[in-house]
Amino acid sequence: MSRKVYSLVAASLMTAATASTTYADTDSDIQALQEQLMVLSQRLDDLELSNQALKEENERLQSARVEDSAAIAELATNTQEVSDRLEESAGKASWADNIRIKGDFRFRHETIDEQDKSSRRRDRIRARAAILADVTDTVEVGLGIASGGDDPVSTNQTLGGGGSTKDINLDLAYFDWSGLANTHVVGGKFKNILYRPGKNGLLWDGDWNPEGAGLAWDNGSFFANVLGTWLESDSNKETEFSYGGQLGFSHDFDDFKLTTGIGYYQINTKGKGSFFGEDDDFFGNSFDPDNLTYLYNYEELEAFADLGFDIAGRPFSVFLDYVQNLDAGEYDTGYAGGFKYGSAKNQGTWEFGYVYQNLEADAAYGLLVDSDFGGGGTDSRGHILKGGYAIAKNWNANFTYFINQRYISSADERDFDRMQLDLNFKY
Repeated sequence: MSRKVYSLVAASLMTAATASTTYADTDSDIQALQEQLMVLSQRLDDLELSNQALKEENERLQSARVEDSAAIAELATNTQEVSDRLEESAGKASWADNIRIKGDFRFRHETIDEQDKSSRRRDRIRARAAILADVTDTVEVGLGIASGGDDPVSTNQTLGGGGSTKDINLDLAYFDWSGLANTHVVGGKFKNILYRPGKNGLLWDGDWNPEGAGLAWDNGSFFANVLGTWLESDSNKETEFSYGGQLGFSHDFDDFKLTTGIGYYQINTKGKGSFFGEDDDFFGNSFDPDNLTYLYNYEELEAFADLGFDIAGRPFSVFLDYVQNLDAGEYDTGYAGGFKYGSAKNQGTWEFGYVYQNLEADAAYGLLVDSDFGGGGTDSRGHILKGGYAIAKNWNANFTYFINQRYISSADERDFDRMQLDLNFKY
C-alpha cells in the first residue's frame, strides 16, 4: 500500500476513536484505544519501509539478471571458440596419429680377403628411413629412401671420396590393403613378402625389395604368399615379369614353434641378357659368352623348415632351406642350414649363430641372392659365423665372418673370406 492509503486508514481510525468517546464509560478506555492506534500506525510505517526495500532489491536483481545474461552470452561465445580450436587441434592430432616414421642406421667396418688378390678394407654406412601413412583403416601407403647406389640387393655406401656427398635413392613406394581377413595385398616397390628361413639369403637378399604386386595370407596356422615382380617392365627393353609363391604351416606348440613349407618361382631369363650391371654380369649363373645371354630359366622349387624352442631359458632356432632349378641339367641344387642361440634385443642380451651354405651356379637366380656370401651371386659354398650384443634397446653390435669358396663349378675355385663389424641403430 502507498503512503496515502496508510494515512486514510489512520484518519478513519482516529475519527472512529473520537466518536467512540461518546460511548466510552471512562477515560482509561479512550487511552487504550489511542495506544492501539499508535501501534497500528507504526506497523503501517514498517510495512512501507519493507515494501521500499523489496522494490529496491527487485530492481537490483533485474539489473543483475541483465548482467548475467550478457556474461552467459559472452561465455557461450568463448566456449564455442574454444570448442572450435579444440576440434581443429584434434583434427591436427588425428592427422599426426596417422603418420609414422621408422628407419635404421648401420656403421660397418669390413675386411675382404680373396685368394690371389690383395686384402681389402673399407668403412661403409647404410641409412634407411620410411614414412608410413594410414590412408584409411585398411590402407597403408609407404615411402622410403636409402643410401647407396642402384644395386637391387645392397644399400651400403662406401665412405671416402674426400668427404663427397652420398647418394640417396627411392627404396620403398607402395600401398598395403588389408581389407580382407588375414590378408594383405601390396603393390609398388615393397618389402619382400616371401618367407626366408632363418632370415638367410639362399634365394633372396635381405635388402631386395620387389617391384610389382603381391598377396600375403596367414590365419595363424597356415600361410600363403604370392608374388609377381618386374625385372624389367619397359617394352623397349627385354621385359621380364617373374612370379612365384609359397604354401606353408606355422604353429606355436607348447614347447616349440614349427614353420615349414614349399615354394615355386618362375624367372624366365633363357636367351636374355643381363638385367643389371655390365653386359657380362650374370652373378654366377651360366651364360653364352658369345651372345651374352642366359643359358637357362630359373624354375626354382624350394622346401624349407624352421624350428624354435628354448635352451636354458634362451631362444634357440634351427633352419633348413633347399632349392633346385628344374630347368638346368647340372649345377642346379642349393641348400643351407644353421642355428641361432640367444637374442640380442634388450640391453645386455646376446646371440650367436652358424650357417653352412652350398649354392651351385644355376640353382637360383644369382642377381637376387645374398650379396655378401661368396662375394655375391651363386657358385659358392662355405660357412657363416655370427654374433651380436645389445648395448641398449635398438642399439646392437654385431660380428659376421664368412669363410667361403667361390667358382666351385670350375677349375678356378678360390677362397673368399669376409669379416664385418657392425653398429646397428633402429628408430
